[in-house]
Parts: sequence; C-alpha cells; structure tokens
Amino acid sequence: MEDTKKKRIAEDTSPVVERFLRYKLVIQGRSPKTVEEYRLDLHTFFVYQIALRRGISPKSAEFEEITIECVDNAFIKDITTLDILEFLVYMANERGNSTASRARKLSAIKTFFKYMVATERVLEKNPAADIETPKRKNALPKYLTENESISLLTTVLDDKEAKYRERDFCIITLFLNCGMRLSELCGISLSDIDRDLRSLRVVGKGNKERIVYLNEACRDALRRYLDCRGENLTDIKEPNALFLSRLGRRISNKTVQWMVYKYLEAAGLEYKHFSTHKLRHTAATLMYQEGGVDVLALKEILGHAQLSTTQIYTHIGDKQLEEAVSKNPLASLNSRNIRKAQKNDEEED
Repeated sequence: MEDTKKKRIAEDTSPVVERFLRYKLVIQGRSPKTVEEYRLDLHTFFVYQIALRRGISPKSAEFEEITIECVDNAFIKDITTLDILEFLVYMANERGNSTASRARKLSAIKTFFKYMVATERVLEKNPAADIETPKRKNALPKYLTENESISLLTTVLDDKEAKYRERDFCIITLFLNCGMRLSELCGISLSDIDRDLRSLRVVGKGNKERIVYLNEACRDALRRYLDCRGENLTDIKEPNALFLSRLGRRISNKTVQWMVYKYLEAAGLEYKHFSTHKLRHTAATLMYQEGGVDVLALKEILGHAQLSTTQIYTHIGDKQLEEAVSKNPLASLNSRNIRKAQKNDEEED
C-alpha cells in the first residue's frame, strides 16, 4: 500500500515542484532518496494549502482526493508564514508527527522557497526563513551491548535451516563492525570491493562516496559469503550486486530490515525495538566506548558531514558512571565507618 501511495504522489505533481526536484537531483546532485523525501513532504504541504483555500476539512474523504497540479507561481506567491505555521500545527496535532518528522518537513519547505527566491526569482522573500526548527529531544542512541551483539551473531550462525545464512551473517557483521547505513550496505557492488578485502566503497548521503575499511571479522564473513554467493539461485539478474535476494536481484532495504528483525527476535532482543539503524549506533558506540576510537576518526568512519552529529555517540556509559561514583573519596564511608572515625578522633584529642 505504501508503494501504491508513493506512485500516486509521483504522478500527482505540478511543473513548479518538478522543476525544483530536477534542480536538486541534476544540478545539486542530491540522492534519489533525498529527492523522493522532498517530493512526499511538499505534496503533503501543498495538499493542505489547497484544502485551506477551498474550505475542505482534512478529516473528510474529499481531502484525500486533492491533487496539486494547480500549484503554480501565483499560488506560491500567496503562501504566508502563518500558512506554514498552521501546517506544522496540523502535522503535530492531527497527524501525530514527531518533532523530527516536523523538522524534516520544515526543512523541505524552507529549501523549496529558497529555490523560488534565489533560482527562479519568483519571490522576493522566503516566507519560511524565520520559522524556528522544532527542537528535538537529545535522546541517547539505542545500541546493543557487546554481549548482545555476540548473541545476535551466534543466533544467525545457529540457524542451520536458513538458505542464506552466510549472506545474513555477513550483512549483520558489516553493520556491527563498520556502522554502515542501510542504503549504503544494500548498494555495495562487487566492483566496489578491494581485491584483498581490506576495504570497500560505499555511497552515502548526498551521493558522497567514502572508503570503509574492513577488519578481520568482516573479511572472514565476506570470504565465506562469496564462496557460496550463487548457491540456491537459479538466475542471477544483477551479477555485480554484492548481496542478492532469492530472485537473484540486488537485495532490497525491506528484505534486510525483515531479516534483522527476525534474528533480533530469535536472539530475544526484539523488546528493545532495535532496527538496522540501531546496529549502526551499536558499531559507533562500541568503537568509541570500548575501542577508544577518536571522535574525529569516528566521524569519518560513519560518513557524517558535521562533528556535532557524531558527538551523540560520546555519551558516557552506565559502567563509566558507576566507576566514577565509586572513585568519590567518600564512597567507602557508611554510618559505622563515620562513627568509628569520629570516635578515633575524640580519643586522639
């Protein structure tokens, strides 16, 4: 159903929106995924604006039938800062959007209107420019402990009935050791891998390429997978793709997500609500806390554009906090010790 909705939105567009999307994709080199997110967010925004002007309730069936083909330069000129604020309130109160989701939508709106001001020169001022981005909670990233990570890997190895056990073990090993994004892992091709299996190339956010270096665990998992990569497949349709689906095509994001959820549940870890992205968090946290990796090196490993993004992994773990409290010079004092020390002092006096 989600794919059907995306297809419908892709077909329901306006020339103005399409020009903006082409500009982001072709001129600025944004990734197709990023452009698709712009499309979805802007479609939602313009549908709401059309409903406001036509007096259509967002709760009505008529709202779902609105198309945005009428959005042109004149329509855009009439959108005010208040209109944008009302849209954000609607997304929060009626659609239950999280702070992060509203921040993303506002970012898409700001970027669109900036384009209309600076590139198409339809507007003199960006009506979204002065709207503050919703503040996100500084929640610590969820991650698996070292023992939980070992348990997850062991669960994959113990699944003797799995047809693609070596593939799945290799995928999870790369997640836990290299901290790749889901899209990066699925996009790896055989031609991206160094002949000695010491490194591979991935394409991250914004179509930015980087080199990921492999440790012995990754090299061993890759060797084992490559030795049996073509087994159980009658027809390989995408021969250069590293990870293949049962149909011989490049493995999809959804297939990897389903596989990870399956093994998390089998390992008894599903209650933590982990996902493929949490395995990325796990790699980063373990490298920093247990491996002593410098935060600047971690930034490059994860492919972050800003150091501030990497710094969420520099939180102090519970073990470190416990050790810090135990080092307090008063840590060994209890009521008996205090009384004894006080008595000794009195006797000395």
